Amino acid sequence: MRRYFDSKEELQLELAERGWHEWSLLLTARLADARDLTPAQTADAVAGTLAAQPLFCDLLTHVPLSLEGDVDIERARRFKTSSFTSYDAIVGTLTGAGTMTGAQVQDLITVALGLTANLWQISHPTPTLAALYAQNPRWEHIALDFEPRLTRLLRATATGLTAGS
Repeated sequence: MRRYFDSKEELQLELAERGWHEWSLLLTARLADARDLTPAQTADAVAGTLAAQPLFCDLLTHVPLSLEGDVDIERARRFKTSSFTSYDAIVGTLTGAGTMTGAQVQDLITVALGLTANLWQISHPTPTLAALYAQNPRWEHIALDFEPRLTRLLRATATGLTAGS
Protein backbone atom coordinates (compact mmCIF):
# COMPACT_ATOMS: atom_id res chain seq x y z
CA MET A 1 0.00 0.00 0.00
CA ARG A 2 2.88 2.36 0.67
CA ARG A 3 3.64 2.37 -3.06
CA TYR A 4 0.34 4.11 -3.70
CA PHE A 5 -0.20 6.20 -0.56
CA ASP A 6 2.26 8.27 1.43
CA SER A 7 0.55 7.51 4.74
CA LYS A 8 -2.33 5.68 6.35
CA GLU A 9 -4.12 9.03 6.60
CA GLU A 10 -3.91 9.47 2.84
CA LEU A 11 -5.30 5.96 2.33
CA GLN A 12 -8.17 6.63 4.74
CA LEU A 13 -8.91 9.95 3.05
CA GLU A 14 -9.02 8.14 -0.29
CA LEU A 15 -11.54 5.69 1.18
CA ALA A 16 -13.62 8.59 2.52
CA GLU A 17 -13.53 10.23 -0.90
CA ARG A 18 -14.77 7.02 -2.46
CA GLY A 19 -17.43 6.83 0.26
CA TRP A 20 -18.79 10.23 -0.77
CA HIS A 21 -18.96 9.08 -4.37
CA GLU A 22 -20.65 5.79 -3.43
CA TRP A 23 -23.17 7.60 -1.23
CA SER A 24 -24.05 9.87 -4.13
CA LEU A 25 -24.51 6.87 -6.44
CA LEU A 26 -26.59 4.94 -3.89
CA LEU A 27 -28.87 7.87 -3.24
CA THR A 28 -29.30 8.65 -6.92
CA ALA A 29 -30.17 5.02 -7.68
CA ARG A 30 -32.58 4.77 -4.75
CA LEU A 31 -34.41 7.95 -5.78
CA ALA A 32 -34.25 7.52 -9.56
CA ASP A 33 -38.03 7.49 -9.99
CA ALA A 34 -39.00 9.33 -6.82
CA ARG A 35 -41.09 12.49 -6.90
CA ASP A 36 -42.63 14.67 -4.20
CA LEU A 37 -40.91 12.92 -1.30
CA THR A 38 -42.09 14.14 2.06
CA PRO A 39 -39.47 15.38 4.52
CA ALA A 40 -39.75 12.05 6.39
CA GLN A 41 -39.19 10.08 3.17
CA THR A 42 -36.20 12.28 2.36
CA ALA A 43 -34.78 11.58 5.82
CA ASP A 44 -35.37 7.84 5.31
CA ALA A 45 -33.39 7.92 2.06
CA VAL A 46 -30.50 9.78 3.67
CA ALA A 47 -30.37 7.47 6.71
CA GLY A 48 -30.77 4.26 4.72
CA THR A 49 -28.07 5.07 2.20
CA LEU A 50 -25.65 6.20 4.90
CA ALA A 51 -26.25 3.04 6.94
CA ALA A 52 -25.52 0.97 3.84
CA GLN A 53 -21.91 2.22 3.93
CA PRO A 54 -20.27 1.16 7.19
CA LEU A 55 -16.73 2.16 6.23
CA PHE A 56 -17.86 5.63 5.16
CA CYS A 57 -19.82 6.02 8.41
CA ASP A 58 -16.74 5.04 10.39
CA LEU A 59 -14.52 7.48 8.50
CA LEU A 60 -16.86 10.45 8.93
CA THR A 61 -15.54 11.00 12.44
CA HIS A 62 -11.93 11.02 11.34
CA VAL A 63 -12.05 13.16 8.20
CA PRO A 64 -12.39 16.58 9.87
CA LEU A 65 -10.69 15.48 13.08
CA SER A 66 -7.38 14.44 11.54
CA LEU A 67 -7.35 13.07 8.00
CA GLU A 68 -7.77 16.32 6.06
CA GLY A 69 -5.07 18.04 8.08
CA ASP A 70 -2.59 15.17 7.96
CA VAL A 71 -2.11 15.08 4.19
CA ASP A 72 -0.44 17.55 1.85
CA ILE A 73 -2.44 20.46 0.49
CA GLU A 74 -2.88 19.01 -2.98
CA ARG A 75 -4.35 15.78 -1.57
CA ALA A 76 -6.65 17.79 0.69
CA ARG A 77 -7.71 19.89 -2.31
CA ARG A 78 -8.49 16.76 -4.34
CA PHE A 79 -10.57 15.37 -1.49
CA LYS A 80 -12.51 18.62 -1.05
CA THR A 81 -13.13 18.97 -4.79
CA SER A 82 -14.37 15.40 -5.11
CA SER A 83 -16.44 15.36 -1.92
CA PHE A 84 -18.12 18.66 -2.77
CA THR A 85 -18.97 17.35 -6.23
CA SER A 86 -20.67 14.40 -4.55
CA TYR A 87 -22.30 16.66 -1.97
CA ASP A 88 -23.73 18.88 -4.71
CA ALA A 89 -25.08 15.81 -6.50
CA ILE A 90 -26.69 14.55 -3.28
CA VAL A 91 -28.32 17.93 -2.59
CA GLY A 92 -29.53 18.11 -6.20
CA THR A 93 -30.96 14.60 -6.09
CA LEU A 94 -32.79 15.16 -2.80
CA THR A 95 -34.09 18.58 -3.84
CA GLY A 96 -35.26 17.26 -7.21
CA ALA A 97 -37.00 14.22 -5.75
CA GLY A 98 -38.67 15.85 -2.78
CA THR A 99 -40.51 18.80 -1.36
CA MET A 100 -37.62 20.23 0.67
CA THR A 101 -35.75 23.30 -0.56
CA GLY A 102 -32.04 23.23 -1.31
CA ALA A 103 -31.24 25.09 1.92
CA GLN A 104 -33.36 22.65 3.94
CA VAL A 105 -31.64 19.68 2.32
CA GLN A 106 -28.22 21.18 3.04
CA ASP A 107 -29.16 21.57 6.71
CA LEU A 108 -30.47 17.99 6.78
CA ILE A 109 -27.20 16.71 5.30
CA THR A 110 -25.20 18.69 7.85
CA VAL A 111 -27.17 17.13 10.69
CA ALA A 112 -26.97 13.68 9.08
CA LEU A 113 -23.17 13.82 8.82
CA GLY A 114 -22.73 15.00 12.41
CA LEU A 115 -25.11 12.41 13.81
CA THR A 116 -23.62 9.63 11.71
CA ALA A 117 -20.08 10.45 12.79
CA ASN A 118 -21.08 10.30 16.45
CA LEU A 119 -23.73 7.57 16.50
CA TRP A 120 -21.71 5.18 14.35
CA GLN A 121 -18.85 5.18 16.83
CA ILE A 122 -21.16 4.73 19.81
CA SER A 123 -23.15 2.02 18.04
CA HIS A 124 -20.04 -0.02 17.27
CA PRO A 125 -18.09 -0.14 20.53
CA THR A 126 -14.63 -1.60 20.79
CA PRO A 127 -14.41 -5.14 22.19
CA THR A 128 -13.33 -3.71 25.54
CA LEU A 129 -16.36 -1.44 25.78
CA ALA A 130 -18.71 -4.18 24.55
CA ALA A 131 -17.46 -6.44 27.34
CA LEU A 132 -17.84 -3.62 29.86
CA TYR A 133 -21.43 -2.97 28.69
CA ALA A 134 -22.22 -6.66 28.97
CA GLN A 135 -21.08 -6.52 32.59
CA ASN A 136 -22.97 -3.30 33.32
CA PRO A 137 -25.87 -2.75 30.88
CA ARG A 138 -26.75 0.55 32.54
CA TRP A 139 -23.65 2.05 30.93
CA GLU A 140 -24.57 0.81 27.51
CA HIS A 141 -25.22 3.73 25.23
CA ILE A 142 -28.70 4.48 23.98
CA ALA A 143 -27.54 4.76 20.37
CA LEU A 144 -26.76 1.08 19.81
CA ASP A 145 -29.59 0.85 17.28
CA PHE A 146 -27.78 2.97 14.67
CA GLU A 147 -30.05 3.03 11.62
CA PRO A 148 -33.41 3.26 13.44
CA ARG A 149 -32.08 5.99 15.73
CA LEU A 150 -30.50 7.92 12.85
CA THR A 151 -33.73 7.62 10.87
CA ARG A 152 -35.87 8.91 13.76
CA LEU A 153 -33.57 11.84 14.41
CA LEU A 154 -33.34 12.78 10.74
CA ARG A 155 -37.11 12.54 10.32
CA ALA A 156 -37.55 14.90 13.28
CA THR A 157 -34.96 17.26 11.81
CA ALA A 158 -36.49 17.23 8.32
CA THR A 159 -39.97 17.79 9.73
CA GLY A 160 -38.71 20.66 11.87
CA LEU A 161 -36.84 22.24 8.99
CA THR A 162 -39.98 22.32 6.88
CA ALA A 163 -42.53 23.15 9.59
CA GLY A 164 -42.59 26.86 8.81
CA SER A 165 -42.61 26.44 5.04
